[in-house]
Amino acid sequence: MTQESRRAALQAAGLVHPRPDAVTAAVFAGGDPFFFASDKVQVKYEMLRAHALDGVSVTDAAATHGYSRPSFYLVQGAFSERGMAGLLDEHPGRRGPLKLTSEIVDYLAGAPGEVSGAELAVEVERRFGVALHRRTVERARRR
Repeated sequence: MTQESRRAALQAAGLVHPRPDAVTAAVFAGGDPFFFASDKVQVKYEMLRAHALDGVSVTDAAATHGYSRPSFYLVQGAFSERGMAGLLDEHPGRRGPLKLTSEIVDYLAGAPGEVSGAELAVEVERRFGVALHRRTVERARRR
């Protein structure tokens, strides 16, 4: 795999380090093609390894890998909780609609197709006491 194809694969997966030029750790500067400063997951792992095994201070490990001290602790915590999967960034934001209970979803699934999302939103509010936007109702019906 070439460096360019590796970068493209990382880009497609959303795993490119935001500041590869800030990665100055010796392993990445040594010219070994295995160590790739654009690989966010590898950089995070090497940052944690430098601190845990090489005794590099948190401040220095973070700085030489293009991260801040607070970011180091977030990465370390995620790694402690979930292992290698913790080095992958989580998607920001909520994990789905907050107001849609399984009871409401079942109700919407059973509603006739010709009833509009706006009409169903009014009916859900009357029946369940939950105010939903018509687009939320329409998205829930497509599932």
